[in-house]
Amino acid sequence: MTFISILCALIIEQLKPLRADNPIYDSIKTLAARVEAWFNAGRESHGRMAWFAMVLALMLPTALVYWLCMKISPLAALAWNILVVYLTLGFRHYSHYFTAIQLALGSGDEATARKMLAEWTGQETTGLEAKEIARLAVENALVTTHRNVFGVFFWFLLPVGPAGAVMYRVTEYLARAWNEPEHLRNEAFGQFAIKAFYWIDWIPARLTAVAFAVVGNFEDAVYAWRNFAHRWQDEAVGIILSAGSGAMGVRLGTPDEIAVGLVSDDAATLEGVATVEMDSPPGEEVTPRALQSTVGLVWRALLLWMLMLLLISLAVWLG
Repeated sequence: MTFISILCALIIEQLKPLRADNPIYDSIKTLAARVEAWFNAGRESHGRMAWFAMVLALMLPTALVYWLCMKISPLAALAWNILVVYLTLGFRHYSHYFTAIQLALGSGDEATARKMLAEWTGQETTGLEAKEIARLAVENALVTTHRNVFGVFFWFLLPVGPAGAVMYRVTEYLARAWNEPEHLRNEAFGQFAIKAFYWIDWIPARLTAVAFAVVGNFEDAVYAWRNFAHRWQDEAVGIILSAGSGAMGVRLGTPDEIAVGLVSDDAATLEGVATVEMDSPPGEEVTPRALQSTVGLVWRALLLWMLMLLLISLAVWLG
């Protein structure tokens, strides 16, 4: 049932993509904002209570409906699974941005590429060159695919089923929504949401990195993962991007992220600078052509996940 649910949801999403600004997501965003307003009194303990209230408010009804569907008919449970996976997957949520950037860079229209990247990431893109636009697009595509697809796969496979998929997407959103806005940045309230998602995403992030390594350049992916993942502030993002960069043979990350940790603050000597230059990630500088390589890597990783799901489902069915 798990494999069929995911396969059907992917097919439906390819035929009718669910945009990121759909009414269901907007309702969850509104609820998250209200919960934050109700609970936020400036302490981490309040954020912990708000997090549990928000997550349980969405997980429990999902699990209850699934239990009722199982009582009615396996087909009803299958239909509910497909619906939940369709709503929680985001394989095509932001693909129009990536495609637009790829087409714009291919035609030399950097202004349009910068505009689409700004809409996608919410970052300032004024003055970015084509290589910088391509690098940011590749990085966002890899991280977004992990959080919108592969992380959902992992938690949907567990016994909690659709409730697990809902939990993953909600906790990922809360880690951003309660920390990234200007009025919440560096506040104690959102710290628990970051910690909770770190542990919830601990295994999925590493499985995604393994998938990138298997379907790409395995040796360079593992080397980059082991030696350069710690240079990103976000550990999970570092693992995904370092493995992805090695798998594709490109260098991701800003110069600061590439060089951090190699020279201590009190040892910035010529010898240290030489070390920075020699100990750099494998691969070439990102160019607009890397966008097509990213598409291939993501699709191969998706096929690998689906193959593993099929084998697991067959093993359970035959067993």
